[in-house]
Amino acid sequence: MSQPNGPASLAKTVRGSGHPAPAAAPQDGPPRRLVVLLAVACGLTVANLYYAQPLLSELRRSFHIGTVTAGSLVTAGQLGYALGLLLVVPLGDVLEKRRLATLLLTLTVAALALAGLAPDFGVLLAASLVLGCTLTVAQILVPYAADLAPDASRGRVVGQVMSGLLTGILLSRTVGSLIADATSWRAVYLGSAALMTVLTLVLRSTLPPRQPAAALPYGALLRSTVRLLRVHPALRRRALYQAAMFGAFSVFWTTISFVLTAAPFHYSQWQVGLFALAGAGGALVAPLAGRWADRGLVRPMTAAAFVAAAAAFGLAAAGRHSVLALGAAAVLLDMAVQTTLVLGQHIVYALDSAARARLNSAYMATFFVGGAVGSQAGSAAYHLGGWPLTTALGAVLPLLALTSTIRLRRG
Repeated sequence: MSQPNGPASLAKTVRGSGHPAPAAAPQDGPPRRLVVLLAVACGLTVANLYYAQPLLSELRRSFHIGTVTAGSLVTAGQLGYALGLLLVVPLGDVLEKRRLATLLLTLTVAALALAGLAPDFGVLLAASLVLGCTLTVAQILVPYAADLAPDASRGRVVGQVMSGLLTGILLSRTVGSLIADATSWRAVYLGSAALMTVLTLVLRSTLPPRQPAAALPYGALLRSTVRLLRVHPALRRRALYQAAMFGAFSVFWTTISFVLTAAPFHYSQWQVGLFALAGAGGALVAPLAGRWADRGLVRPMTAAAFVAAAAAFGLAAAGRHSVLALGAAAVLLDMAVQTTLVLGQHIVYALDSAARARLNSAYMATFFVGGAVGSQAGSAAYHLGGWPLTTALGAVLPLLALTSTIRLRRG
């Protein structure tokens, strides 16, 4: 089959594919209960990718490994997620979404069980890689919500679903820490396997079927995803902006457990988990970011978020010995990262309504690579120069993105 060269030819492919084109979104948007379900599902699912972050100190003791090696567990999960975004998420444009989500969640349950029963760190690392790949089911559900929303309220709907996803990311650290402190780190993974089993059954019985938007062979599907990066400068820009922001996010949250478990804090695992609750406050900004996007405030709010992220690391560096300062930095950083994420999705989803899964694939994969690099670089920076070097690295990333936006505006 010849490869389409843009939205017009893709629309022609849809008309001649034998699949009905997706129904137009209702003018008043999807039902509130469905939006809530999608938000909860995204949060519970993607949380699995971040349970390991506050457990690194315990895993280091359990498997007798070093700081950098322990940090590679987070990196493996994020690299697996990036692979899933590239190789799995584009299937959302050509396969029925409910069935695809069910399959990915079933594989997630198996990977979680393997992680919980891992006899050594190598097996846990492999399970984390596979788990990261299957957890991209959340990125099938976000474009699904965007498909259901009319243009005038798409930012709001996506912001609400993303608030659930981001709350899951942030609360995962607290939940993981508390469960591990009460039982063991293995119970975190095994308990989540049981929870994902229930979620799979609920989504399978509740979500309405959503027909694919196109009919393309798998190879052509992947090539068209890469082409979207070439033909849409806005997609490239927003993906690189978010790669810098998510890299900074990963620098902070991968290393903060090392800071809190060392002098002067000497926090236990459950205390590290309680600290992670501070970041959950940042999820409140996601619905606001969606409304800012609907009002056309993408550029100024993006620049403000870059400044806020850099300021968060300045606060974290200055307040190294104050848990209040570190907590305030966590909230400010998470708000900034979530703001740019939702604003970016608003821009990206508007580029081509028939290719939202592939647009999301290219966007999310690019910035999750940035997150994986940030996790490993943050661990290395902490090993080499402690918290001062770590916070300097974190501040540089959003400042680079801010410089790019200034140059673009002047151009």
